[in-house]
Amino acid sequence: MRHNVSGKRFGRTTNQRKALMKNLATALLQAERVQTTLVKAKELRKFVEPFITLAKSDTVANRRLVMARLGNKAVVAKIFAPEFRARFSERPGGYTRILKAGHRLGDAADLALIELVDYTLPAPKENISEAAE
Repeated sequence: MRHNVSGKRFGRTTNQRKALMKNLATALLQAERVQTTLVKAKELRKFVEPFITLAKSDTVANRRLVMARLGNKAVVAKIFAPEFRARFSERPGGYTRILKAGHRLGDAADLALIELVDYTLPAPKENISEAAE
């Protein structure tokens, strides 16, 4: 029985699941937007949001906790940077947004975009042929 056991298994071993979440979290915090399956996005939200909450107060203990769980110095430096911390300082939680993105062609799995709440699309690049004229 699963009395109060939370979290999906994804048909993987514990170490594979931990690696999956670590890699997805690293990608999300670096790019601020990731496309994955809907179920993985929902699990990723539970995994990533505590890191952003820890990053709101920059202490050595919090940095070590995040580093121990993510293992990526560049990402830890990014989320503890003053610019990143300022973006979420007033928000009490709910730092990520999940947008449904249809179905995958191969296996019809539900796809989703998970992004940080204040994410804005990058400006479109000019077309090379138009710029030459």
